[in-house]
Amino acid sequence: MGNPGKIGVPMMNLVRVKGVPILQQLHLEERLLRTSSHNWCIINDGTNQPAIVMGVSGKPAELLEIESVLCDQIPVVRRFTGGGTVLVDPGTIFVTFICNKDAVAGIQPYPQPIMSWSGALYNKVFQGIGDFHLRENDYVFGDHKFGGNAQSITKNRWIHHTSFLWDYEVRNMAYLKLPARVPEYRLARGHLEFICRMKDYLSRSVFIDRTIEATKTHFSLRSTDLEAIETPANTKFCPSTRLLTMQELETAAKFASQSKVSLSQSYSL
Repeated sequence: MGNPGKIGVPMMNLVRVKGVPILQQLHLEERLLRTSSHNWCIINDGTNQPAIVMGVSGKPAELLEIESVLCDQIPVVRRFTGGGTVLVDPGTIFVTFICNKDAVAGIQPYPQPIMSWSGALYNKVFQGIGDFHLRENDYVFGDHKFGGNAQSITKNRWIHHTSFLWDYEVRNMAYLKLPARVPEYRLARGHLEFICRMKDYLSRSVFIDRTIEATKTHFSLRSTDLEAIETPANTKFCPSTRLLTMQELETAAKFASQSKVSLSQSYSL
């Protein structure tokens, strides 16, 4: 087991990687949630290429400008957790916590207590930097979002993972539709008026270092290489996170097109 850590403080394995494809990362996270009994923090400093990641119940026709997605061959992933849709790329920093339900004292294994705990942790990370708040499940500076969260809670464990917009390509935001359900503080703003870049507030390395330091206030960290993570023997695991097929996206595009026609006809009546 290695260093047992500080007495009374739970152990957490820290995995730091750079440029790991988002599908590979999500498969790893789902496997660790379902097959591991350890606590984990995974920090991926940017994925290798642009991709769209939707929540487990996301519908492409409602969330994506599918014709553009198909034309530009942007991969679309449906992850195993809830939450909204995000465009990720090398400018996105991912931070994930996977914990046993009793790992953090006083935290009930429900969405809001876990979200509040994460907000308090990132308050330490961003102390003295910008006007940081947790607002309606988003991390914001003022009223501009830079971090989106998603969770999954099982019988004995939970995962809370975040996509941080350290930087983004303006043109990539055009792949996303304005969702039907939005936070109240968004006030019908478009994507570019709603989000901001973390790089305007701090460097990538400073953010990652401060995140690790804040995590140390709750856990005794042990660095682990990605290659060293093993699946327990006799454990069957099949990830539910997957890449949507071209056929699925084309079907969604037809549905979206038919919906537009129906809507225009109803307005003309």
